[in-house]
Amino acid sequence: MNTPKTVLISGASRGIGKAIALKFASEKYNICINCKTNKDLLEELKKTILDGGCDCMSFVGDVSVPDVAKEMYASIYKHFNKVDIVVNNAGISYIGLLQDMSFEEWDQVIRTNLYSVFNCSKFAIDSMVRNKFGKIINISSVWGNVGASCEVAYSSSKGAVNSFTRALAKELAPSNIQVNAISCGMIDTDMNSSFDISEKEEIINSIPAMRIGEASEVADLVFYLASAPSYINGQIIGIDGAWI
Repeated sequence: MNTPKTVLISGASRGIGKAIALKFASEKYNICINCKTNKDLLEELKKTILDGGCDCMSFVGDVSVPDVAKEMYASIYKHFNKVDIVVNNAGISYIGLLQDMSFEEWDQVIRTNLYSVFNCSKFAIDSMVRNKFGKIINISSVWGNVGASCEVAYSSSKGAVNSFTRALAKELAPSNIQVNAISCGMIDTDMNSSFDISEKEEIINSIPAMRIGEASEVADLVFYLASAPSYINGQIIGIDGAWI
């Protein structure tokens, strides 16, 4: 009997991360879910996954901090002995003019959106290299490709994630490890709840698909990349309804 593959998903307590965790659970993967603070939501998701017959562990902590990420990986290796797939989904946004943004707010966005990707990738690589297999999937944004007014920090962080993805893919390809990113458009999550009805309607009217995407659609794409041919590597794959 084949041992199930193990997937780590950061930022998994809600939204896209939760949808990704449920998708992998439906396919009977071993799952580690992480979030920074929402312990109750994370434990609720863990129970759902366990009740569905999958092995699941949870870890609450800020993985943008190296020691915290290292502790999480120690727990994963103790519980599952390996990590096959990493989904770097942890992220926050800031909407406002750059001149109104504090140094602390800038640092928080960059740390959460970029440092977490570095840490969660770094601590997985040794295991992946030993096993000659690995998939790292980074959740990015269309704003990482073109930039968005009033979202300079967020756009900068996602642009960096895209460059990180392309560069690391070249570094790890000889070890049969693929690194890809998903460039999300407008997805129906709490992160976009700050938009009022009229603002959402305006955005929808600018999207050729004439709708907002669903978290489950992103999850389906993540799952595809987790089992995709190894020649799909170093790619930034859009899911935006032909918006950007």
